Amino acid sequence: MKHLHPRMSGTAAALGFAAWLAASVTMPCAGAAKTWTIEPGNGHLTEALTLAGSGDELILRAGTHHGPVMIGKPISLSGQPGAILDGGGASRTITVDAPDVTIQDMEVRGSGGLLETEDSGIFVTPKGDRARITGNRLTGNLIGIYLKGPEDARVTGNRIEGRQDLRLNERGNGIHLWNTPGSIVENNEISGGRDGIFVTTSKRNVFRRNSFRNLRFGVHYMYTNDSEVSGNLSQGNHLGYAIMYSSRIRMTGNRSEGDRDHGILLNYTNRSEFSGNSVKGGAKKCVFIYNANRNQFLNNRFEGCGIGIHFTAGSEHNVISGNAFLANRTQVKYVGSRHVEWSHKGRGNYWSDNLAFDLNGDGRSDRPYKPNDIADQLIWRHPSAKLLLTSPAMQVLRLAQSALPALFPGGVTDSAPLMLPLASLPHEEQ
Repeated sequence: MKHLHPRMSGTAAALGFAAWLAASVTMPCAGAAKTWTIEPGNGHLTEALTLAGSGDELILRAGTHHGPVMIGKPISLSGQPGAILDGGGASRTITVDAPDVTIQDMEVRGSGGLLETEDSGIFVTPKGDRARITGNRLTGNLIGIYLKGPEDARVTGNRIEGRQDLRLNERGNGIHLWNTPGSIVENNEISGGRDGIFVTTSKRNVFRRNSFRNLRFGVHYMYTNDSEVSGNLSQGNHLGYAIMYSSRIRMTGNRSEGDRDHGILLNYTNRSEFSGNSVKGGAKKCVFIYNANRNQFLNNRFEGCGIGIHFTAGSEHNVISGNAFLANRTQVKYVGSRHVEWSHKGRGNYWSDNLAFDLNGDGRSDRPYKPNDIADQLIWRHPSAKLLLTSPAMQVLRLAQSALPALFPGGVTDSAPLMLPLASLPHEEQ
């Protein structure tokens, strides 16, 4: 095992650094990977990175080590408890510019503060294929971790605390990905900064079991296809999950709790699956769907929002079935004049405000449910009309529409509304 000490004796100085190093270590067998234990202090890590060979392991002792540093060889860099790598407020604290590099179990802090130079705690270049970034704490960096071009990287179990001393648009993202096919981001805790995970121009990515707090967006997708978002928690952010200009996304088992504006936002999102997700806690809109086509929304729970789903801009050929709409002030806001069916193969959705009967016991209401009738649309256009919701005039308006369907100006119809939330029908497997 090699040791790099912060001070050399007079003998070591006379021998020179390389001679001192050779005289002070026990050399392993020829060709074997070496382990370097690095004392804190200025320049020692940089020196070790220069001398280390491919496959070597560098271990930082407790204390502050100084960056920025460049890793240009496939090595492992880890820290003992209390090890800190501080970039000193300049550029990127760690740059990974080689394949098969591991960075784990240390605190990385103090990157520069310029978005135009992509200042980051850990920055991985296109040469950094199969990078492994695990179990680190990242604080005081503009961007926490930036994967810019590597393939099959893995970011696991890190705690990232973004800067909050900047205006929101001046902050960086917790984990930023660009054109990084096959990369996986899982089990990370991200708070502060701008967006938790931001990905653009990529494919075959997996984001799972991460948590996001005190951010603009928890997850922000742009131009990314054939990917998965599963088992994540967004809590107290402006928006939970924004999926934009992307196709064939599988988003399942995610939670949005207490997010401010939207739980889930879809913009030009196509041929994707959204299942088993939950939005609750008072967002203005549980889901906002804008020009999103040929998607499936199955067995989700939308609860306690101002609007359950806001559906607009020509979104077509979507399957919406098995979802539970619970205690939203407005269950559905549909902006359009077409008639849209929200049941699939005899299975609709559960609506907490549907005063329905099920006389034949098949688990479905005996009558279709229309969540945006004339009265609803009147209230959208004239919010002050809410004062008349329980008035005889509104009741007469709804009675007239039920008797004269031609009065219904397009909109959503659930022909097979469920009697219980997220329940299986009698003929379905449990």
